Amino acid sequence: MITVDDIDDIAIGATVLGTGGGGDPHVGALIAKRLIGMYGAVTLMPVEELTAEDFVLPVGMIGAPSVSVERIMAESELVRVIELAERATGRKPTAVMPIEVGGGNSMVPIAAAALTGLPLVDADAMGRAFPESQMVSFHLAGYKPGATVMVDHHGNEVMMTPVTGPWSERLARAITTEMGGSATMIDYMFGGDIVREAAIPGTLTLAKRIGQLLSGRGAERTDAALLEVLTDELGAFHLFDGKVVDLERGFDAGFTRGKAMLDGIGAWKGSQYELRFQNEMLLALRDGQLSAVTPDLICILDAATAHPITTETLRYGNRISVVGIPADERWRTDIGIETAGPRYFGFDVDWQPVEQLSAQSRSASTDRSAS
Repeated sequence: MITVDDIDDIAIGATVLGTGGGGDPHVGALIAKRLIGMYGAVTLMPVEELTAEDFVLPVGMIGAPSVSVERIMAESELVRVIELAERATGRKPTAVMPIEVGGGNSMVPIAAAALTGLPLVDADAMGRAFPESQMVSFHLAGYKPGATVMVDHHGNEVMMTPVTGPWSERLARAITTEMGGSATMIDYMFGGDIVREAAIPGTLTLAKRIGQLLSGRGAERTDAALLEVLTDELGAFHLFDGKVVDLERGFDAGFTRGKAMLDGIGAWKGSQYELRFQNEMLLALRDGQLSAVTPDLICILDAATAHPITTETLRYGNRISVVGIPADERWRTDIGIETAGPRYFGFDVDWQPVEQLSAQSRSASTDRSAS
């Protein structure tokens, strides 16, 4: 069961996995806590328990995170989007799930589960957050988005059936922009057998575990630094520590886009680091050399607390640690790189595994120290 006491840990962990995107965790956590308080705890369902008779709705927000902070989702939007999904498909849902395990978008399906009494599947379709709607494991497995529904705070309701995942993104993004930059959306609605096959399992449980570690409540808590505990838990890599010395961020075509420049601190003093983002962190360069790149996860954490920072809350003067996490293996396939690799986003680099880039960086640093 997910209770009010679990929400903060899940929100923190999901924001780490969300790589700076996925919506504001604080606002989503407040909504989830309120609805759990009103309607009771949410049942967390292992993906392995789904059957072909189940019908699962991935509920989430689409749009720019910076807009969703200012225009907070109403609970009525959750009710309307689920009712619209039923009308579009002619099927009653038996469960909901996150479409991504980003900060806010991990909270929206918890709120929906509390509101409806439906169980919440312990899985998502990204294993992280991505900015575009076709960037899901269902697309990688060859499934089309099917019936897609969207609602906004004005009362508008949209049903559509995109022919492909990329068409779903094009249409949904244009509609979201007209809706004011943020909307509530359900797509990739499937039976339990397909969700069992294509979804990435256990990501909400993982998010809770990360949150517990960073809050000092993990059962295996040690006296080591929080960041070291986190990297050990996730098989992650500590890529850089720095202070934000320049920040560009704006709303463009339904996304929050920008870049941040860091001056190195501590062991990284004398180096510069560049971060590029489109809702999520997508590219990192150290002294002009590739340090990490999508689809691997680039996470920005407060250097003092190791708590995650989102792209819309990043500020000039922040002292941050950058951590790289290997993506789920299905993103490291040819179709995964084609769908969410660096060249898709217009970066003139080839994907290289973060573990390989981290080893190269350590080797170069050792060589410089020796000389």
